[in-house]
Amino acid sequence: MSKSLTVYQYPSCSTCRGAVKWLKEQGYELDLRNIAEAPPSPEQLSELIRLSGLPIAKWFNVSGEVYKRLGLKDKLAGMSDEEKVRLLASNGMLIKRPVITDGKRATVGFREDAKQAWQAG
Repeated sequence: MSKSLTVYQYPSCSTCRGAVKWLKEQGYELDLRNIAEAPPSPEQLSELIRLSGLPIAKWFNVSGEVYKRLGLKDKLAGMSDEEKVRLLASNGMLIKRPVITDGKRATVGFREDAKQAWQAG
């Protein structure tokens, strides 16, 4: 098993900091990427969403300021998946975080299910 993960995170996000700390404690080497400064491209994002097995709606940071300011709660239903992916890729603050991948699977957010996915051993 590869012990290297790519983590798209926001350094001042407490959930991200907790995830990074926990993953390091599990023995992972982390390639940390600031999701606000360098969000995944639409192509990368499409692949990450596919690897996660989750619907695109789960990838939106619905509690975020940008999501609310853009009024996305009312707009997403009328958008195609391609438009949603492009929108997410256009502003990393729209993406729920952290996004963690080993290239074979991906998780978004860091609740218990994500923790279990990356449990070492």
